[in-house]
Amino acid sequence: MGSEATATDAPAADRAAARAPVRPPAPLSPLQRAEAAGARAIAALPPRVKRLVAGRPIHRDGLELDLDTQLVVKLAERNKRSLVGRSAPDAREEMRGAVRVVEGPRVELPEVYETTVAGAAGPLRARVYVPEEAAAQVPGALTVYYHGGGWVRGDLDTHDQPCRLLAKTSGTTVVSVDYRLAPEHPFPAPVDDALAAFRDAVARAGELGVDPARIAVAGDSAGAHLAAVTAQQCAAGDGPAPAFQLLIYPVTDSAEKAPSRTTFADGFILTKEEMDWYEERFLAPDDDRRDPRVSPLWAADLSGVAPALVVTAGFDPLRDEGEAYARRLGEAGVRCLLRRHSGYVHGFIHFFALGPGSRQAVAEMGGVLRGALTP
Repeated sequence: MGSEATATDAPAADRAAARAPVRPPAPLSPLQRAEAAGARAIAALPPRVKRLVAGRPIHRDGLELDLDTQLVVKLAERNKRSLVGRSAPDAREEMRGAVRVVEGPRVELPEVYETTVAGAAGPLRARVYVPEEAAAQVPGALTVYYHGGGWVRGDLDTHDQPCRLLAKTSGTTVVSVDYRLAPEHPFPAPVDDALAAFRDAVARAGELGVDPARIAVAGDSAGAHLAAVTAQQCAAGDGPAPAFQLLIYPVTDSAEKAPSRTTFADGFILTKEEMDWYEERFLAPDDDRRDPRVSPLWAADLSGVAPALVVTAGFDPLRDEGEAYARRLGEAGVRCLLRRHSGYVHGFIHFFALGPGSRQAVAEMGGVLRGALTP
């Protein structure tokens, strides 16, 4: 893995060879450029005008949908295509385009580069984000990040902006891992990759200029599932364990569907139909859905698992299982913070161009990471 020059005694040529520049994303199509411009224009409107565009406030389960989020939902529903009958490559390409429309101007960092980390079956692409503090302080802290996308979609590009802001606000170096995806690589391949990548990051902490005792795991949605399972497996094994885990609207129970999977089954970005589509590609019919590697909520013993921040969204089908996992952690004696963003929907960490809420929420997560990983 790549490193700062002061962080290792490896030859400079070897360190340089381990780094690669970040490949620029494909240009936006004319339609995507128009959609991005429209999103920015709507975000700049006064609240009163936004309300006229969004329509009446939406209430469900005692909560009110955030105004900017309601506009996101309205824009998304206008162009939404069902995943049923779609190929995985087609669905991945659609997600890349959708994220580009709402992600806003790039968060700048002193250094971002690509490298590889060890996976369970070979090297995996990874992207390293180095904020100013990490560049100036050796050893610093590290966050190993697993992107969301239902174990089927998502990659280093779709989650580039959240990782940039998380690095900037936490002061930690962030390594985003491009683990293998289903259906080409179903369970347990992504789970095995997540654990292997964490162990590799710890083993090569010196190359990154970080303290191996100050490494967190983090992720959103399916990536938060991988982070939670990695933390559980490390606690149960003899090897190194993360110092903290950041779980953003995690998938924790694919065995029994929590009430929020029904309450918010449709109309709020992530739908029940989509969750079924994801799980059908990640899991085989004979896989045990109560296996803690599939459903971390079903683990028999959570004592000794890393301290956690669990983040949920009020209008998210995954809300209840994420909050149930936070309660289980607390009952097991694990220090755990639960933060519900009541008016938000699944995927809100991407909506930087559509009002300040998404950016503020990710910055808050970065602040918690900063405190958790401070010596």
